[in-house]
Amino acid sequence: MEIFNHRLNNYIDSWMGPRDPRVRGWLLLDNYPPTLAFTIMYLMIVWMGPKYMRNRQPFSCRGILVLYNLALTFLSFYMFYELVAGVRQGGYNFFCQDTHSGGEADNRIIHVLWWYYFSKLIEFMDTFFFIMRKNNHQITFLHVYHHSTMLNIWWFVMNWVPCGHSYFGATFNSFIHVLMYSYYGLSAIPAIRPYLWWKKYITQGQLIQFVLTMIQTSCAVVWPCGFPKGWLYFQISYMITLIIFFSNFYKQTYKKRGDALKSDHRHNAVKSVNGHSNGTTHKETVKQRKPRGD
Repeated sequence: MEIFNHRLNNYIDSWMGPRDPRVRGWLLLDNYPPTLAFTIMYLMIVWMGPKYMRNRQPFSCRGILVLYNLALTFLSFYMFYELVAGVRQGGYNFFCQDTHSGGEADNRIIHVLWWYYFSKLIEFMDTFFFIMRKNNHQITFLHVYHHSTMLNIWWFVMNWVPCGHSYFGATFNSFIHVLMYSYYGLSAIPAIRPYLWWKKYITQGQLIQFVLTMIQTSCAVVWPCGFPKGWLYFQISYMITLIIFFSNFYKQTYKKRGDALKSDHRHNAVKSVNGHSNGTTHKETVKQRKPRGD
């Protein structure tokens, strides 16, 4: 294993160039194989988990879900606050910011972004909870793609560009995750579910995040400041994939659902006019169609 680590690290270093010495010795960052191994384990569980649970009763996980999502809500808020404070402290330039001109603010950003990287490992639990609760319809290609790629991308970010222009996407994403994990934590409590109204807007916020991140990244291409352009081009390309996949998810989840509800509403209205409502009032139909929490 030591030989494999050494060879892989040498290959990555020869391909990527010298690493940022400020993160040397940090947990999980010196060697890529642990991050790769966690990702492979994640994909194996995604593949085998639903098969294992097929003939078993789903787990409730209600109490654990509340604590898990509450913890990630607070972690996301901490990262958002610290990133905003660090950017203001270092006087970061929105259009382009290199990785070595922010002084102490750079070190502050690096420490927060390590937690951001590590949070992507913690977030594998999102999928594991879906498997244990047998919510397999939520384990989509988009879900697995996003979770598995982010951990690996941020290992590379932390080793080569752990501050500077890398801050923006993480800052916006942390804010979105405050909204998202607070929603999922509260939705685990049945009595609160009817009062949760902002799930649809989480996806809209994610799409706005990807578009703004792509624009902000493109600014550093147009007005360069020494931040490596290869990272900028990769970031733009990755944002494009997320915009495509999340737009398709939004369309499939909300647009078609809305069209189906409108069609069903018109259908029930016609049946009521003709005196054939199958013994179900419109109010009862609405109650039956109340969406289940995730």
